[in-house]
Amino acid sequence: MFQYYFLLGLRSLRRNPALTALMVLTLAIGVAASIATLTILHVMSGDPIPGKSDRLFVPLIDNGPLEGWSPADGPNDKQISYRDAANLLGSKAGERRTAIYGIAVSVEPARKDIGVFTAGGIAPGGDFFNMFEAPFLHGQGWSPADDKAGADVVVLSRKLSEKLYGDTDPVGQRVTMGGFQYQIVGVLDTWNVVPRFHRVIGNDSAFGEEEDLYIPFANAIRHEMQRNGSTSCSSDYGPGFQAFLDSECTWIQFWFETRSGADRAELQSFLDSYAIEQRKLGRLKRNAPNMLYDVREWLDYLKVVANDSKLSAWLAFGFLILCLVNTIGLLLAKFSVRAAEVGIRRALGASRREIFHQFLIETTVVGLAGGALGLLLAFGALALIAMQSKALTVVAHMDWIMLLTTFALAVLSAVLAGLLPTWRACQVTPALQLKSQ
Repeated sequence: MFQYYFLLGLRSLRRNPALTALMVLTLAIGVAASIATLTILHVMSGDPIPGKSDRLFVPLIDNGPLEGWSPADGPNDKQISYRDAANLLGSKAGERRTAIYGIAVSVEPARKDIGVFTAGGIAPGGDFFNMFEAPFLHGQGWSPADDKAGADVVVLSRKLSEKLYGDTDPVGQRVTMGGFQYQIVGVLDTWNVVPRFHRVIGNDSAFGEEEDLYIPFANAIRHEMQRNGSTSCSSDYGPGFQAFLDSECTWIQFWFETRSGADRAELQSFLDSYAIEQRKLGRLKRNAPNMLYDVREWLDYLKVVANDSKLSAWLAFGFLILCLVNTIGLLLAKFSVRAAEVGIRRALGASRREIFHQFLIETTVVGLAGGALGLLLAFGALALIAMQSKALTVVAHMDWIMLLTTFALAVLSAVLAGLLPTWRACQVTPALQLKSQ
């Protein structure tokens, strides 16, 4: 019977084609608007490293001055000082650990057809690549010995590698950067993490492009590379790079990896013990709580998904509701002209339940048609959004979950919109309809 009613629903699309097209278009526009905004929100708020997000932690240690501060102010900054970063790197806390700061260096290609240009990257610890599951196309990260010595080694992004060397494997070759010769030890494959949680602060956007290159943290410090990112200093410091390193300026992001999420308490205990030791040395005068954030908590704390994005999604669903109200009116008009048909069917023995099933399946067919058109409109809307900026290009794409959601939302919307018109159709009195004929 379902198949029969479904075929009737397909045939009903040809009745009153203008009215049917208007219903399908109204439903499709509402679905496309809500799905386009929901898709962006879904991508932005997704787990960037599933299965590991509860084992990666950001520590925050408040090293700000006591003057003008109250406990209600919360953490001083979202980064830590070099002194704390060096101490945490040298500790045995967690399974892995890395410090990160942004850099920008001049690159002098060996190819004569490419001039000197500036490339952006980061200076992380050697554990970085395994911690964040960075995919390698060629080679690997640098060795622990290179990490400790701050050796002149570099890992390139695939984009930069192809710019400098084409499709060939450049591992083992040397490239001049910042006036120094660096040996290439690895090339990362395309790595589009959404959002780029490992370096949200100091980056142009949490949904920006990947870094061009990666050099050891100790190497960047040894060569006194200037930072390419945010820096917060609560007081003046003396001249020279070493004075900056010895200051309480916060400019480094730090990550721990634990063996399991259950090791969080142990890591927190280590962090608290470390703070106690530093206070004995005259630092951390605020005595503020030491914070640990896992990946999802960190993204929430930084408000990576802004409130205006959530508001846009709610407004889009409000627009969908408005479209449903219009669809209800159109369905009432469509079903009202079929009162005589319903009366005859009832007179021939059809029950109200059968009439209800028939008309509800017809609205489902309308929902499927609206879903198909809405999907095309949603793709078009996402393409237009992606054209606005590179950051939006990363998030304006649809996955299988959202594809299925589109059709489910369209069918559900059509069924909800069809409940009242279908119920009204079931109330037709056979005798009155037969007398009117």
